[in-house]
Amino acid sequence: MSENKITLTKAERRSVMLRSQFLQGSWNYERMQNGGWAYSLIPVLKKLYPNQEDAKAALKRHLEFFNTHPYVAAPILGVTLALEEERANGAEIDDTAIQGVKVGMMGPLAGIGDPVFWFTVRPILGAIAASLATGGSVIAPLFFFIVWNLIRVSFLWYTQELGYRQGSEITKDLSGGILQTITKGASILGMFVMGILVQRWTNINFPLVVSQVKLSKGAFIDFDKIAGTVDGASLQEVLKQMNSGLALDEIKTVTLQDNLNQLIPGFAALLLTFLCMWLLKKKVNPIVIIFGLFAVGILGHVVGIF
Repeated sequence: MSENKITLTKAERRSVMLRSQFLQGSWNYERMQNGGWAYSLIPVLKKLYPNQEDAKAALKRHLEFFNTHPYVAAPILGVTLALEEERANGAEIDDTAIQGVKVGMMGPLAGIGDPVFWFTVRPILGAIAASLATGGSVIAPLFFFIVWNLIRVSFLWYTQELGYRQGSEITKDLSGGILQTITKGASILGMFVMGILVQRWTNINFPLVVSQVKLSKGAFIDFDKIAGTVDGASLQEVLKQMNSGLALDEIKTVTLQDNLNQLIPGFAALLLTFLCMWLLKKKVNPIVIIFGLFAVGILGHVVGIF
């Protein structure tokens, strides 16, 4: 019996992973991702069940309802591969057991897909790419495309392999709080990175003049003493005096933003972020907040506050 044991090769399992890219390719309202799920398993089912009728029956049981986050479907695929392999080799595993494992895993895993990928990994990469783009770097879109797909494909492959190696035993880990730990850690990481980028993204300037002080002689650059012609020596002298700390004008103007920068740089941006978070907590529509920020910014610029 052991000599005739069917074993899925690494290349065949990789084929399943690549096909799972189209998990939502035939999404429907009745059974949702079942078409993409069955499509991912077709090559493996053909090998495990050489008899055409057995292969048809296997394909039919995988056309039942299935729906989860498209990336966290990978470990479920791995477990399913292991179960189908055991069944093809004579283990007493019925249709109900295989479908039960799928249904039992797709619910808990779906809960970590959105916070980890949509709300943490992709916003972080998008923020980094946006920062590169604002600096004029042409690498920005390539960075996002390459790194995002590298993370995504690596996750699909290694979690599918984890599910395949662990088989049905992986379902025992789902009740041990590991999903809650992953979700919480991903949320903390996302908030940490987004908090760092707030000061870089948000530029609030208060040009309101607080004071104007006339500087004494020697505290500012006296352009009258510098040669009238703009030559290299004159520019060098101006730059030298600027580096020594002299002001460009005899009137020193201090704005509200200057005072804020001396106290806590980026404090206004942080307060604005907290305000938006508070409004979201109060169930204010995000679209309303966005247009509200537009209106406040335009009005503030008109009256000279921003």
